[in-house]
Amino acid sequence: MADVSPGGPPGAFAPPPVNVAADVPVRSRAIGWRRWLPMTAVISFLVAGAVGMLLFLGVDIGLTGLLVGLAAAILPVPLLVASFLWLDRYEPEPIRYLAFCFFWGAAIATAAALFVNTEASIWFDKWGLPDALVAVLVAPFIEESMKALGPIFLAWRRRSEWSGITDGIVYCGMSALGFAMVENVLYLGKHGYATGVEEYGPATGLQNLFLIFIVRILFTGFAHPLFTSMTGIGLGVSARSADRRVRWLAPIAGLLTAMILHGTFNLIPTLAASLSQPLIMLYGYLGFMVPLFFGVVGFAIALRAWEGRLTERVLPLYVRSGWFSPPEVASLGSLGRRHSARQWARRVAGATGHRAMRDFQFAATQLALLRDGMQRGLNPALRDRYRDSAEEYRLLLDVQRYRTAFTAKDPTAPRAFWNGESYQLQFPDGSTHVVPPPADPVVPVVPVPVRLAPAYPPPYGYPGYGPPPYAPFPQR
Repeated sequence: MADVSPGGPPGAFAPPPVNVAADVPVRSRAIGWRRWLPMTAVISFLVAGAVGMLLFLGVDIGLTGLLVGLAAAILPVPLLVASFLWLDRYEPEPIRYLAFCFFWGAAIATAAALFVNTEASIWFDKWGLPDALVAVLVAPFIEESMKALGPIFLAWRRRSEWSGITDGIVYCGMSALGFAMVENVLYLGKHGYATGVEEYGPATGLQNLFLIFIVRILFTGFAHPLFTSMTGIGLGVSARSADRRVRWLAPIAGLLTAMILHGTFNLIPTLAASLSQPLIMLYGYLGFMVPLFFGVVGFAIALRAWEGRLTERVLPLYVRSGWFSPPEVASLGSLGRRHSARQWARRVAGATGHRAMRDFQFAATQLALLRDGMQRGLNPALRDRYRDSAEEYRLLLDVQRYRTAFTAKDPTAPRAFWNGESYQLQFPDGSTHVVPPPADPVVPVVPVPVRLAPAYPPPYGYPGYGPPPYAPFPQR
């Protein structure tokens, strides 16, 4: 049970008695062959694609060129992956789905795009058209389509994992990142190192590798994730909309935008080469890529902040019923407050408390996203409504279980009970006092206002839950 004194922790009420182990509880889940068979098929498909791509690159480039290009292409990947994980801090996506999108882009999307682009080059040559037109008229369409196909498949099979636009950007960005890595292997290993070695020797190969690395990694390494994030935005809008027209049109609009941006980007060097005007590259980069990059990054950061504020807008519904206390809601509103809450949990309950607070925060964010979707009417079918209601109750119970790992651990705090309207404090002498909630609940950072909802409405026919199954302290 947590204290409610100034400078205290975010928790502020006594959870109901539950049976938990000494560590954070883990929910078991029965897994049968019906779950493992599709997963095994998907993994086998990705592995086969990855092996096939490696064999093709090895034959096309040579073993040395493949190793050199792969080593250079992998260098920026950890930084870019960390950027997407940082963007997804409030409600992190499962690693297996992020890995699926990455390997889809690296193995499947690149193989399909390479085949189509090669065939298009052959046909353009037969028709007497410049080969450079393939990069403008064909590559943007096939590459963006294939990069998006993996996340679209994931949205179809695991719709519950798509909680908004941020998830769309992250999933599509990971697919584009895998695609860009393999494409960079071709440019760095084949057109850079291998070509230079064939012409003048290893020194020239390394020089070419260095020059291409600067252009493709340092200056335009973000291009593929940037373009494909447009598709992610469309998929995210579709996931949070109850309008069927928006659900279909938003992904199409996002994909078309990604194709147009990609085609425009490829058009810039094509024009510079055909007109023998290198300054077109500079003007195009500064006037097109730089503003687009900062615009999308600013948009993504704003979305990230919105996801944090969503808990402050939605969770007060549960405060009235006693599932959350006002300070807990206040502590979820920003990453800074969440970090302070984790540090407090580590101080009073050790590593177990720190992990429990982290899981508590993730579960609370999932709950806010789920309730927001229920209020929007995202799943109007009766079966889906009851499924969402069951998931809501499961998350509420998870929140209670996680809370038990760090409540009642601070020896300086009186026992406290939150009944949805006021606090009931129990002191060491056994006396109890009823205290109304302050206008600005104290969390580990600063006092933060929490506006409680007037009631706990069960919108769109969803069953609403009453107070948690526990009673206040006995009066003395």
